[in-house]
Amino acid sequence: MTGRESQSAIQEACSHFESPLAMDDFESIRLLQTRPSVRRYLPKRIPTSQILKLIEVATTAPSAHNRQPWRFRLVPSEQEKNKLAMSMGARLRSDRMADGDAPETVAADVSRSYDRITGAPAVVIVCTSLVHMDNYPDAVRTDAERLMAIMGTAMAVQNFLVAAHAVGLGAYWMRAPLFCPELVSIVLKLPPDWEPLALLTVGYPANGGTPKKRRPLSEVVRLE
Repeated sequence: MTGRESQSAIQEACSHFESPLAMDDFESIRLLQTRPSVRRYLPKRIPTSQILKLIEVATTAPSAHNRQPWRFRLVPSEQEKNKLAMSMGARLRSDRMADGDAPETVAADVSRSYDRITGAPAVVIVCTSLVHMDNYPDAVRTDAERLMAIMGTAMAVQNFLVAAHAVGLGAYWMRAPLFCPELVSIVLKLPPDWEPLALLTVGYPANGGTPKKRRPLSEVVRLE
């Protein structure tokens, strides 16, 4: 079967259902399909206990060897949130200016990033740790083990985002810590084995938000 034939077969199979999964009656499926990325929030405080509950749900994600490599650092104080946003913004500005980007574009991006972090009622830094992962003498398996830890942590992030949506909260997944992990570690005084991967903002949505359009299955699936 050629690639074109495979795509036609997928389109034909999907055309028999109102949705690709035909499972709209399942609440878990509905939550996955309707979850938006929310960047603007109402100025309403979220109890720490509620964030901890979301993290508890996040930790039900699968992980390689069940080593559970995810780590979470709450950023509860406005002072700490502001310091983190300022530090990350300074690094972003420095990197973008070194890239030769237009100063006005850089300034707008830095300001937007700062507002997203400081404007969120709750901020959670998601890290991964290799402390419980297997050790190998060669680089190939060592790199694979680290990738397994990152994959597991990313799955925990997905759980967190869907759980937030389920209880009426909005959340946004920022990957900016990947560009400055050592800076985030210093500002938040993270343990040495905690590697920052993501920053989650959480709050009550200021507007509803809608999920972004997804590529059709015919573009991402092959039957052979």
